[in-house]
Amino acid sequence: MNFGGTVENVATREEFPLSKAQEVLKDEVVAVIGYGVQGPGQALNQKENGINVIVGQRKNSKSWDKAVNDGFIPGHDLFEIEEALKRGTIICYLLSDAAQIELWPLVKKHLTPGKALYFSHGFAITYKDRTGIVPPPDVDVFLVAPKGSGTSLRRMFLEGRGLNSSYAIFQDATGRAYERVIALGIAIGSGYLFETTFQKEVYSDLTGERGTLMGAIQGIFAAQYEVLRSHGHSPSEAFNETVEELTQSLMPLVAENGMDWMYANCSTTAQRGALDWWKKFRDATLPVFKNLYEEVAAGREAQRSIDSNSQPDYREKLEVELKELRDSEMWRAGKTVRGLRPENQEVKEAV
Repeated sequence: MNFGGTVENVATREEFPLSKAQEVLKDEVVAVIGYGVQGPGQALNQKENGINVIVGQRKNSKSWDKAVNDGFIPGHDLFEIEEALKRGTIICYLLSDAAQIELWPLVKKHLTPGKALYFSHGFAITYKDRTGIVPPPDVDVFLVAPKGSGTSLRRMFLEGRGLNSSYAIFQDATGRAYERVIALGIAIGSGYLFETTFQKEVYSDLTGERGTLMGAIQGIFAAQYEVLRSHGHSPSEAFNETVEELTQSLMPLVAENGMDWMYANCSTTAQRGALDWWKKFRDATLPVFKNLYEEVAAGREAQRSIDSNSQPDYREKLEVELKELRDSEMWRAGKTVRGLRPENQEVKEAV
């Protein structure tokens, strides 16, 4: 498929329908290891698409209870992790990066010849010198990386839509890695799948998370909000002009039709200002993005993540940082604004 003059390998649901995916996977047992961020969406979507999927999770944990509440039955399609590893022919390794490192010796023990090891992130393999995750040579190794959260994957599946995903093959031991990975991509609910490599997936993913998807957007929000408040604008006005209008009005238009269409359908004053200022923001942030990519490519971002997420008090420290965001004036104003949306008012009135 041609994207802006560049030809890419893409698999769509038209050329690889669900019926074909079901045929490819008919003799497989797909073991989803971990039921946290990606696990629930991927496991439930596969289950409802007719795939023989089981979940491996530590018993008596919140995630085990969540799997039970989602309809997985202990002893039938919900097992302790090692039992699921024994039963699975395709191991969907969906634990956090730090947890993958910790559990790897047990997983490797059950990767017998002909099985497949599936990731949704290129981290473990790309940084194998740091993670120690080196698969045996007689198993397939591939990934499907949905371009969104597990929550979004599940929500879009239930709406009859698909979330786009990338796919990559690191090791093809059986000669069936391609059909296995595309079948799984379709089964979890991908809209279409585009080819990448493990390295490119993790480089782009880490850059995106720290950049426009989360880190940069929060930084830009905070900067504009601060400037507006410092000039006497109310919290409501500052939040609406910084966040609410973007997320509720403009970004849906960009998603549907592209940035040029959104520009063309705004006021002439907005058009002129946006066209005059976007390159200034590009030039101001380009050095930061270049530095960010260098940190990712050098492995330093990966090491920071491993070191931080492996600490026993990681969750407590994380909550402190999230509380700082949550308690900031901007996001306290945001909570109030969200509560005033008409759909939320209707809910309150109904209650």
